[in-house]
Amino acid sequence: MRARLALLVAAVSVLTLIAFLVPLALLVRTVAEDRATVRATADAQSLVPVVGTADAATIRLTVEQLAAESGRPVSVFLPDGTVLGAQTPRTPAVALAARGQSLTGESAAGREVVIAVQGRADGTGVIRIAVPQHELTAGVTRAWLVLALLGVILVLIGLAVADRLARTLVRPISDLSAVSHRLANAELDARVTPAGPPELREVAGALNHLASRIQVLLVQEREQVADLSHQLRTPLTALRLEAESLRDPDDAARITAAADGLERAVTGLIRQARWRHNPAAQPAASDAAAIVADRVAFWSVLAEDTGRAVTLDLTPGPLPVGVAADNLTAAVDALLGNVFAHTPDGTPFAVRLAREAGEVVLTVADEGPGMPAGAIRRGASAAGSTGLGLDIARRAAQAAGGRLEVRTGPTGGAQVLLRLGPPASPRDA
Repeated sequence: MRARLALLVAAVSVLTLIAFLVPLALLVRTVAEDRATVRATADAQSLVPVVGTADAATIRLTVEQLAAESGRPVSVFLPDGTVLGAQTPRTPAVALAARGQSLTGESAAGREVVIAVQGRADGTGVIRIAVPQHELTAGVTRAWLVLALLGVILVLIGLAVADRLARTLVRPISDLSAVSHRLANAELDARVTPAGPPELREVAGALNHLASRIQVLLVQEREQVADLSHQLRTPLTALRLEAESLRDPDDAARITAAADGLERAVTGLIRQARWRHNPAAQPAASDAAAIVADRVAFWSVLAEDTGRAVTLDLTPGPLPVGVAADNLTAAVDALLGNVFAHTPDGTPFAVRLAREAGEVVLTVADEGPGMPAGAIRRGASAAGSTGLGLDIARRAAQAAGGRLEVRTGPTGGAQVLLRLGPPASPRDA
């Protein structure tokens, strides 16, 4: 922006100076020519009494003296054809003056002043003074240099003023940009000091108000999520007590495990609500091999009850990934839960966990009817669910620097790939 303002001021200054200095330079040249012409005319006028009354010898002496003093060629053409002084041929201007008309004309060497002298007994005499070109332009070059220097100085002053003005505009804009980037990086305590023109100060105040409003909304969201999650602990405790009272140990163990998993999810929500204001404090690493193996073992019990064949291909761990354990657990549960929610009982599925090109890839494939179009959109579901399962998995993949891919398998069923990147630092791994 500073460069553009400087370029704009330079262009305006140059155009203004051209519009001002070019006519002034032409005027200086005209004034110099007129000054030299006036001096030559005055010298010629001083010869008129002598040429009109004196004899040839007196005229010659006076002409030579004037030529020596002025440094200009001076010629006097007498009616009988005698030329006194500088021997120059008769020019058209001299011929015109011999008829009684005085004039000033241009010549190859510069300018000539021709005056007709009437009153002589033998006819009309003519006085001719040549003004050389160097006398017509005397002082013009120096004046033009002074004008050019003045123009350069004015342009430089304009650039300096424009740069100073641009600084007063650019600095507040840079501060606004820096604070905006800090807010985008979750530094919600970042504020900008209003400065600059009134419009920029108003924008700074609006940005500060927006940051404060975001802080308030996030605090309210954290409190609501934490309160809701904490309220779920009471029914979870009751569910665990009911599970312990069951007579069948297998049913009791299964329901207790489900309650434990739900409690872990609730605990994860509470931690996320508390950690959201300080993302650096949130754990960002987990062992994908251990988590996937644990969740597959949990869902295998339900798969056995519904007659589903499970094919497992799990690479032995550890396989560190850059996502928190609670988030990865929720993502794996969401992918496996979709298999049970969107395929009929008895539909086989396969789970594969492997390392590929620096990433850990979890593949969940089934032989069901396939994933409906648009199912990856948040809240989209064709089975009466919330439609947030794939979105949970997608956010977990993005947190680990990866992505979520939904494909159609070779048999026409759904194939979901969860690509997870490594932890941010070796210490986390």
